[in-house]
Amino acid sequence: MDIYFISLILLASFAVFDLVVGVSNDAVNFLNSSIGSQVAPLRVILFIASLGILAGVTFSSGMMEVARKGIFHPQFFTMPELITIFLAVMITDILLLDLFNTFGLPTSTTVSIVFELLGAAVGVSLIKIAASGDGLVNLSQYINTGEALGIISGILLSVVVAFFFGAVVQYVTRLVFTFDYQKRMKRYGGLWGGLALAVITYFILIKGAKGASFISSDMHEWIKTHSLVIMSGSFVVFAFIFQMLLFFTRINILKPIVLIGTFALAMAFAANDLVNFIGVPLAGMNAYGVASASGAPLTVTMDALQEKVPSSTNLLLLAGAIMVITLWLSKKARTVTETEVNLGHQDEGVERFGSSALSRVVVRMACVPIDLVKRITPSFIGRRISKRLLPPVFRQAKTDVEERPSFDLLRASVNLMVASAVVSYATSHKLPLSTTYVTFMVAMGSSLSDQAWGRETAVYRVTGVLTVIGGWFLTAVAAFTVSIFFSTFIYHFKLYAAVILLGIIVLMIWRNHRLHSQRKEETLNLAAFSLKKVTTAQAAITMSFEHAGAFLNEVGDNLSNAFDGLFFENRTILKTARAKTKKIQQWANVLMANIFKTLYLLKKYDLEGSQKYISTIRSLQEIAESHRDVVIRAYQHVDNLHTGLSSAQQQEFEQIRDGLIGLLKDVSGRLLERKKLDHDALSRQHDALQQMVADFDRRQIERIQKRETKTRLSILFYGFLDGCLKISDQTLALVEIFRDSFMEENGQKEKAE
Repeated sequence: MDIYFISLILLASFAVFDLVVGVSNDAVNFLNSSIGSQVAPLRVILFIASLGILAGVTFSSGMMEVARKGIFHPQFFTMPELITIFLAVMITDILLLDLFNTFGLPTSTTVSIVFELLGAAVGVSLIKIAASGDGLVNLSQYINTGEALGIISGILLSVVVAFFFGAVVQYVTRLVFTFDYQKRMKRYGGLWGGLALAVITYFILIKGAKGASFISSDMHEWIKTHSLVIMSGSFVVFAFIFQMLLFFTRINILKPIVLIGTFALAMAFAANDLVNFIGVPLAGMNAYGVASASGAPLTVTMDALQEKVPSSTNLLLLAGAIMVITLWLSKKARTVTETEVNLGHQDEGVERFGSSALSRVVVRMACVPIDLVKRITPSFIGRRISKRLLPPVFRQAKTDVEERPSFDLLRASVNLMVASAVVSYATSHKLPLSTTYVTFMVAMGSSLSDQAWGRETAVYRVTGVLTVIGGWFLTAVAAFTVSIFFSTFIYHFKLYAAVILLGIIVLMIWRNHRLHSQRKEETLNLAAFSLKKVTTAQAAITMSFEHAGAFLNEVGDNLSNAFDGLFFENRTILKTARAKTKKIQQWANVLMANIFKTLYLLKKYDLEGSQKYISTIRSLQEIAESHRDVVIRAYQHVDNLHTGLSSAQQQEFEQIRDGLIGLLKDVSGRLLERKKLDHDALSRQHDALQQMVADFDRRQIERIQKRETKTRLSILFYGFLDGCLKISDQTLALVEIFRDSFMEENGQKEKAE
């Protein structure tokens, strides 16, 4: 029995790991609306959510039964077999959820735990069937297949229902209140607030507290059968309170609605999803206790696990404390939340996902019925609707773009109200819906209705949504297959296998941590190029100096690596340089977006200044594209194993590199240090580089005529020279633009003095 006691210790350790990775993923369910709308400072939001978690964990005792008997029939398994299943489940769950957290993709911890239990139980059952000589037809007596089918149908139902109602309710709400909702909120905001809070209150009663010990089964049944009475009474009370607040105070009633909704979802999460993290270890402890009390601990079947076993309140509170600590400290929880918030962001910006063929097809298909509705709608009705759905004009002079919320409080309240309503209805009618899928798809549906998915962003947002949805199905498949393998491995090699898999967990978490840190650093580097707390055109121009300097410095470093990779025919160096071209292009896009923001701040009559910054956009784009062309040419040449440079060509390329990198470093250094740009000196560097290119062109022609070089090498040679010359030309163009700006800035400082 000692080996199984050690296994229990491992299960307890895995429970802590699972709480951390599980909360990091599921936190998005209740943080999305609050963080996206910036309803309060982050610490206040986390405090409210923490209270919801601590309240919810004490109600979760009744939910622990699913880990013991929800997926398989325990009476057909012995304690060693169940310990094998539980170890495989916990190891798979930790690895799977940590992987999703690393890439910032929200998934369902319920789906993962159910399919891990299903897969591990199937793996052990197949071994038992093979040992007994029975056929596969007997697998059904071991497995509760109905639960798994219910989860699968829940995935499909959640996606469709939540997205539809999120889009419809948000569309109607926006028609009523418009984006300038503050004025109309005074008139009938009490009705809206009463409805929203009545739904959220019912959600707390029907979903969040259904496992509470102080709510008897009769009381819970009364709540379900008298839902209309409860909601009607709540509506009247809350509507009256909110309307009085609107009449006699300046309180924004949407803020308490969003904060209470956040508490409700956090409470429901802890009450219903805690089983996903500690249910399996608790079931393992129960199995060990039952086996120890019997006369044959290794062979007795686990019939006793079919009975209801209360969970320790202290243990539940300890789990809640770990969840709260994780909520405050987990960086991966922020990453997952950022993914969902960015997919619903009201304004344009740098997109988290790229374009895909499937997303483009989906958007094109969606455009057809939308265009049809527009054509058959009378023009006067269409104009009236468009006017009420018109987003507010963005004025950066008054509002810092980086400080603006991703969406307003009205949409945040819709997200919480609709998610609460859909989950409450499904729970009261015993329909299999996933809270994770509901909250995500409601948020996406409301984003669509709010025109956050405009023609400029739709394909990227749809790609993100399809990626997340694809991840949900991948969760089920991966959880099932990996847990089968792990359970089989542990069954045959016992504790040795568990220790090996524990080592794999540590290694994978460490690797994922490094990968997440790298991705986070890249995000922060990209964010460093954004204009923050800028309210004047001059401040935006000044910051553009530093951003352009950092951009040119990165271009120079990557070009230098590309030259080295070509000289030494090192595919690894060139592969790294090629990967960095995408990041540099993203930086260029952010810089160009910043310039458009600068144009908002320029006075309308400053036509010359506006044209100057349009020229800057062209130069930045040309530098980024030419840089990418040079790097990709080098990579493809080496990757295809073409002939390397001759000694003469390499010497010429070294001179080109020194000249170009020297120019880029001089310009970037002066821009970063805010020093005056010596246009004449920099122009001479450019002229010298231009002359070198002309000379080397002639030498290459001579080598071609003498048949001293290969055709592909000549193509590479001229492509490199052309790309480097374009970069030099556009860098000098930037120097001229920034020199004028520098002179204007100094002139304004002198006048001020």
